Amino acid sequence: MALKVLSALDTARTQYYHFKATIVAGMGLFSDAYSLFCIPPITNMLGRIYYPHPHHSSQHHLPTNISLAMIAASLLGAAAGQLVFGCLGDRMGRRGVYGLSLLIMVAGSLACGFSACTTRGCVLGSLAVFRFALGVGIGGDYPLSATIMSEFANRNTRGAFIAGVFSMQGFGILASSMVTVVVCKIFAVGSRAGGGLSDQHTPAGADVAWRVILMLGAVPAALTYYWRMLMPETAR
Repeated sequence: MALKVLSALDTARTQYYHFKATIVAGMGLFSDAYSLFCIPPITNMLGRIYYPHPHHSSQHHLPTNISLAMIAASLLGAAAGQLVFGCLGDRMGRRGVYGLSLLIMVAGSLACGFSACTTRGCVLGSLAVFRFALGVGIGGDYPLSATIMSEFANRNTRGAFIAGVFSMQGFGILASSMVTVVVCKIFAVGSRAGGGLSDQHTPAGADVAWRVILMLGAVPAALTYYWRMLMPETAR
């Protein structure tokens, strides 16, 4: 009986639910790319706020080891998340585990914006911890998004639909850049041709801007969670 069901899925004609699954799974990877690639410009803002140069605004920057830690934290979390959630998805089912990874992404994105302490080390340290937690959710989303799409698709269009899912990463990277530009403009975070933030703007705007940029990553993840919970478990 099970083989007949799987055979029917492989030979089914392309229908609306195939495209719906592509969009839902693709939005997961969109959220992943946004959260991963919004951090490089944020490190520039953090440098202006917490490591200001007394004379030259173009030389505001985080120390190299701290900047690398900010970037690497989410990548390390993603590596761990892929292993953990990949195994859980096989044992407990795709739907519930995928929803859990998205909830971790939502919580991690919001927590990053609330990395507020009284000292510089506490702010940056808590941000690194929250970025790691966010990365765990991102890591869980990667294998599950691809697996869900492959299990919904038929034999003839499976590769095309999976490619469509992963193409959403590019849109997520583009969105992170666009959101960063818009938010910095709203909060009056200026820039010079040399790459530094201009002297006419105070760090206060930058301190709000980087938090908003990170927290906005929770929006697509929350929408993806809602849409995914409306879909059934995959037959496979």
